[in-house]
Amino acid sequence: MTALTLDTLNRLPDAGFAAALGEVFEHAPWVAEAAAAGRPYPSVAALHAAMVGAVAAAPAERQLAFIRAHPELGSRVRRADITADSQAEQGSLGLDRLSADEFERFAHLNAAYREKFGFPFIVCVRRHTRDSILRQFELRLANDPAAERATALAEIGLITRLRLVAKVDGPGKPKTDGRLSTHVLDTQAGRPAAGIAVALYEVGASARGLLAQARTNADGRTDAPLLAGAPLRIGTYELQFAVGDYFAARGIALADPPFLDIVPLRFSIAEPEGHYHVPLLVTPWSYATYRGS
Repeated sequence: MTALTLDTLNRLPDAGFAAALGEVFEHAPWVAEAAAAGRPYPSVAALHAAMVGAVAAAPAERQLAFIRAHPELGSRVRRADITADSQAEQGSLGLDRLSADEFERFAHLNAAYREKFGFPFIVCVRRHTRDSILRQFELRLANDPAAERATALAEIGLITRLRLVAKVDGPGKPKTDGRLSTHVLDTQAGRPAAGIAVALYEVGASARGLLAQARTNADGRTDAPLLAGAPLRIGTYELQFAVGDYFAARGIALADPPFLDIVPLRFSIAEPEGHYHVPLLVTPWSYATYRGS
């Protein structure tokens, strides 16, 4: 999809502006219609703030109808009234193809949530793992209605920020992506460890999935970040480093089997737009890590 430029949007007639951005807020073209009056916008962030402001300024009844127009998570039915963006967002996490047990859990939580609050549970799926979403479901069921309505609107702000950044090119884009990187230092030799195979896994409650594989370069780093270009999903991860092969290739005398072969580092991500640098300092007999920069 070719992005619109902010300059083009600022110069469009009101109807053209509203048509271009009408789907950013779920089933709410009136948000774009209201934001058209605030042009010209100096930045993409300012445009998004104006659209969020239009929702905040709407009467309570219109806000509630807007929240209720969002789809439930984990539905197996692709209804015609679910937007393409919502389908893609849920599909990116596999929420449209849950197992029977997973579907039952989501259905139970959806029903409990809707019974208490009168609208569907809304979360920015692209910032979460499946485990994180389920945890948020259970935590937020303890909220009072006013707090949960505010939380739902805040999550809509995060959802639409991602949609708008993907749709509009221009100055002052809000930050929507995170980065995960690593490097390995051979502290026995006092130098970067080149040639170490690295694997990154997401660790879930019921399964784990391989996300990336790489090998360290002459600087002990991977040529590219392990994750980048999108929000880091809140959840638990594990890096695995094949240090046994590395030290064997260096000609280090190792036990059979070696004391350290595959070194696992398990850590959690809580800041989707943050930079997580997870280095490994290693010898044939010890290792350490920290959150770097």
